[in-house]
Amino acid sequence: MSHNFTRALGAIASTLVLCHCASAQGSATSALTQNAAPEIITGTDGMKLAATPLETFASAWAMTFVPDGRAIVTEKVGDIWLLSPQGKKLGKVSNAPTVDARGQGGMGDFILHPDFAENGTVFLSYVERDAGDDSLSGAAVERATLTLSETGGALSNREVIWRQAPKVEGNGHYGHRLAVSPDGHLFISSGERQKFNPAQNMAMNLGKIIRINQDGSVPKDNPFYGNGAAADQVWTLGHRNPLGIAFDSDGRLWEQEMGPKGGDELNLIMRSKNYGYPFVSEGEHYDGTKIPSHASMPIFEAPSVAWVPAISPAGLMFYDGDTFADWKGDAFIGGLSSKALVRVSFVPGSGDGDAAPEASEAARYEWDKRIREPEQGPDGAIYVLEDGEGGRLLRLTPAAN
Repeated sequence: MSHNFTRALGAIASTLVLCHCASAQGSATSALTQNAAPEIITGTDGMKLAATPLETFASAWAMTFVPDGRAIVTEKVGDIWLLSPQGKKLGKVSNAPTVDARGQGGMGDFILHPDFAENGTVFLSYVERDAGDDSLSGAAVERATLTLSETGGALSNREVIWRQAPKVEGNGHYGHRLAVSPDGHLFISSGERQKFNPAQNMAMNLGKIIRINQDGSVPKDNPFYGNGAAADQVWTLGHRNPLGIAFDSDGRLWEQEMGPKGGDELNLIMRSKNYGYPFVSEGEHYDGTKIPSHASMPIFEAPSVAWVPAISPAGLMFYDGDTFADWKGDAFIGGLSSKALVRVSFVPGSGDGDAAPEASEAARYEWDKRIREPEQGPDGAIYVLEDGEGGRLLRLTPAAN
């Protein structure tokens, strides 16, 4: 999860964080670095990173920083943790939604309202079961107020503002990543729930990128508004398992999604476009059945980058800090099956001034762990959550020569 508003708040908070840490321990990572030596990770570009272990979690899923330099981490099992600026657990956030974690579903994303410092508003996603049939499930998004303390926090004023519809059988491909646009709309990635055709069915909001107002109402300028309750919400369609969305510094929305067998994608999300799944893909079905490529059906929007073999992309963020100055504007993707942090770079597109930037993989940083989530900290370091039980939170900085 990379959210531009957290970076803006982080820039304000960074001075406070550094002052606090200097008086307490001498640096933003002193408490952990005294006990755990950094690991050195060498990327395919030759760049060496110092990876400092900070904390461990039970299937961490998402991370975001709050204005005072502390951080929030969600775990798929249902817990939401408040961390110190040094990356240590301070306590849980109470009154969180109750989840029944199964398969790929459980607690999901957690992001701040752009004016969180003034209003305390947050948005969070999770998977809920159907009240009448436990075999059915779907993602839900809540708006709530987060009140923080020295040892944790509490959610109040909780309100469900969006749900996947319909709920279906199975426990996969929920998506449910969140991002707020520069103009204040809430975008939600909604997976097709391993059912294929919902991605093209406008009577369902599955397999789509959703755009709603912050109170859950639907903007009347959405591209398919007036064509039914589900279609009203849709910004783009034809998506499979979109596990990352983020805005770049120019306000463009990007999305990455897991393809079938191969064919993982990074897409520039453009109003009303159809990205083709399940009609087209750069991969194939797991039973070996071929799927036509995007090039064979140019009516569908082709990915900016496609990965064959797969990297299994998870969280997505754009970097704009100074710690890795040469990486400003690059995207970072957590790789699950690839067990790598994947860096994507961009160059101006050919054509007129409105041409989309051209993207390509720049490097991978591998350390034999499934990577669930990258996030930029207020100190400019890159923080990474490893996937699964006992997965670590790591702080990445340039390694000393």
